[in-house]
Amino acid sequence: MNFTVVNKNICVDTIRIIGVTSSSVFLVGDTDTITLSSIFDTPPESLIIGPFVPLARS
Repeated sequence: MNFTVVNKNICVDTIRIIGVTSSSVFLVGDTDTITLSSIFDTPPESLIIGPFVPLARS
């Protein structure tokens, strides 16, 4: 997939993240390249899928 991005001014005042997953990307600003990869070497019977764990509130 190829697409063109035209960068403009950005102003971020507040960011509130409630929870994250095991494969999350959070970016603010510019980046040249994002490379994603995944390797799964755990047997399926040992995988535990549960609810998301929220971040602690400060």
